[in-house]
Amino acid sequence: MTSVKQFQVTFDCANPERVARFWCEVLGYVVPPPPEGFATWDEFNRAQPAEDQGAAFACVDPTGVGPRLFFQRVPEGKAVKNRVHLDVRVATGLVGEQRIAALEAEGTRLEALGAVRVQLLVADDKNESCLAMQDVEGNEFCLD
Repeated sequence: MTSVKQFQVTFDCANPERVARFWCEVLGYVVPPPPEGFATWDEFNRAQPAEDQGAAFACVDPTGVGPRLFFQRVPEGKAVKNRVHLDVRVATGLVGEQRIAALEAEGTRLEALGAVRVQLLVADDKNESCLAMQDVEGNEFCLD
């Protein structure tokens, strides 16, 4: 029988720390402690070779339930729509105008952090309403 595996979600990006700190605010995640022997992540970063400084950053669920998010610098910019995206559950159990109001309120909060609103997708016969957005580097996600 196959066991359940832990996993992390990895983002390719230009500025790992900026994107990680955005997602910390979105999800209530935190930056993990720096590696042993370093008082801060800045100290750890300065100890790396110049080409590796700022190349990666991570954030974690403080409760230990959600997956670790890892952000790695890549040389190329985002060119096409994500094949995988996160759905951030902010209106679970809500329907109609209550759901839209919850989506809009969270969308407004995230826009203040640098997110971009893409489109409100209104409920139809198969799906509840959701709000499509982009993070600070253009990665798509939905408020659901």
